[in-house]
Amino acid sequence: MPSKMVFINLPVADLDRSMRFYEALGWKVNQDFTDANAACIVVDDNICVMLLTHEFFTTFGSRPVSDTRATVSGIYALALAGPEEVDDLTEAALRAGGTEEVDAERRVQEARAGMYGRTFLDLDGHQWESFYMAYPRA
Repeated sequence: MPSKMVFINLPVADLDRSMRFYEALGWKVNQDFTDANAACIVVDDNICVMLLTHEFFTTFGSRPVSDTRATVSGIYALALAGPEEVDDLTEAALRAGGTEEVDAERRVQEARAGMYGRTFLDLDGHQWESFYMAYPRA
């Protein structure tokens, strides 16, 4: 196991439906950490998304669960190896029922900075930013 990992915990309305959505992105379900309350979605060796039913999610804190379809509660950015990967991931999300948010002005700003990105929302409105950035070479 790597020394550091990131686990993103997301409340979802329908666990099975959300699992199918994330599998359609090419990410895998780790059955060892999946049950009727939660599913572990493996993005890569160091990143996992924990999908938690709303009821189970509330056991981790006392504040109410936000309505991510109406408000932004977080933005999950994922750096990818190239523009093609950005497009592939976003198109997979759209085919699986996600929606894309397009901000033409932001795309122009990102292009000036050597970036290419796209934004999609999952079935519960969680916002994902997939992007590629050409890092300066020394």
